[in-house]
Amino acid sequence: MFNKWLFKNIDNSALIVFRIIFGLLCFLESAGAIFTGWIRKTLVEPEFTFSFIGFEWLQPLPGGGMYYYYAIMGLFALFIMVGYKYRLSALCFALMWAATYLMQKSSYNNHYYLLMLLSSIMVFLPAHKYASVDVKLNPKLKSLSMPQWCRLVIILQLFIVYTYASIAKLYPDWLDTSVMEILMRSKQDYILIGDILQQKWLHYILAYGGIVFDGLIVPLLLFKPTRKYAFMASIFFHLFNSIVFQIGIFPYLSLAFSLFFFEAEKIQKLFLKKKPFYNLEKVVIPKMKTPLLVILSVYFLTQIGLPLRHHFIEDDVLWTEEGHRLSWRMMLRSKSGRTNYRVENKESGKNLIVNLSDYLAPKQRRSASTKPDVIWQFAQHLKQKFKEDNQEVAVYVDCKVSVNGKPYKTLINPEVDLSSVEWNTFKHNDWILPSKED
Repeated sequence: MFNKWLFKNIDNSALIVFRIIFGLLCFLESAGAIFTGWIRKTLVEPEFTFSFIGFEWLQPLPGGGMYYYYAIMGLFALFIMVGYKYRLSALCFALMWAATYLMQKSSYNNHYYLLMLLSSIMVFLPAHKYASVDVKLNPKLKSLSMPQWCRLVIILQLFIVYTYASIAKLYPDWLDTSVMEILMRSKQDYILIGDILQQKWLHYILAYGGIVFDGLIVPLLLFKPTRKYAFMASIFFHLFNSIVFQIGIFPYLSLAFSLFFFEAEKIQKLFLKKKPFYNLEKVVIPKMKTPLLVILSVYFLTQIGLPLRHHFIEDDVLWTEEGHRLSWRMMLRSKSGRTNYRVENKESGKNLIVNLSDYLAPKQRRSASTKPDVIWQFAQHLKQKFKEDNQEVAVYVDCKVSVNGKPYKTLINPEVDLSSVEWNTFKHNDWILPSKED
């Protein structure tokens, strides 16, 4: 019964339209990174990048190589949009986006992570079977339908994202609007809306509205009587985020997801009027059914498990950052740090206080002052730089951090040589001091 439901063929209009929008948005993201200076600030100017731990071998191309890299990635996005050599183009874009995501985390963004996941999923979806160059070149590819699982994987991925984003907001600093007040404080110079964004009543609406929206938007879109109202709320929510937080393509990508919630016949009549509507509901069980189900099961169990891992690591994730990434913890806190890196020559005993500006770009300096894994990586980098000058050194860090405007507290044990300790990925690093004093 489950197999019949999962592999029932349904009209593919939503997927075809989504492919076109997805490809266009990916192109705009790639081109935007070039023309807004994001590549220059993030991947070209810095002396080195803070890659994800374990992916240090992924480094930006030298010189202006990353501009060409993003131009090629944008070209693959256009190929996705028009459906030209779709599988290969989608695979190349997914790999290139994943690489650029993993090679730097100073500009870490949950939306970049979601795009990495979605671009990987799109490789396996038959999104090129209509209104594509591939069909023009090979008419045998043409299809009006897709298996129902193609729609369900998108919906389930969204449900995981939004649900965890809602649950993560259920903590005191969000509920008393402290976080929202800090987030809005930096927007007070906005024309027309700057003063309104500072109002306490609006902070409560945004804080609790965010919890409700994230927690209920997918169920409300699935439920036909509330679908239209949920979509209207979604338009307001995402346009507000686009204007206030300026988070690139994500609000528009989120609106594009709505295609999978409305009746396929409506999508077909609205966007693909020349396309016949498929309503045969034929069930086709593929020969690779078992491997497909295994892959999907492992993928979604991983997606469900990753955001839970911080519960199994000592102390508060808001303080330690251990288990923060890949967990849909979006815009949850504000952190500031006062950090000194002291390099001690093991032979002479001489000490040097490092000037972060000599090594790091402004955004990198913020990360290297508040995030333990980045602090550890920079300590390793300093050790290597001094080793190149034939100096064996120890690196000690005096770091005081404020979370959500609270008093500064010491984050890193200043007596531990961070250049000589290993990073623990799956358990607490005990050189990160407790968030609460004993």
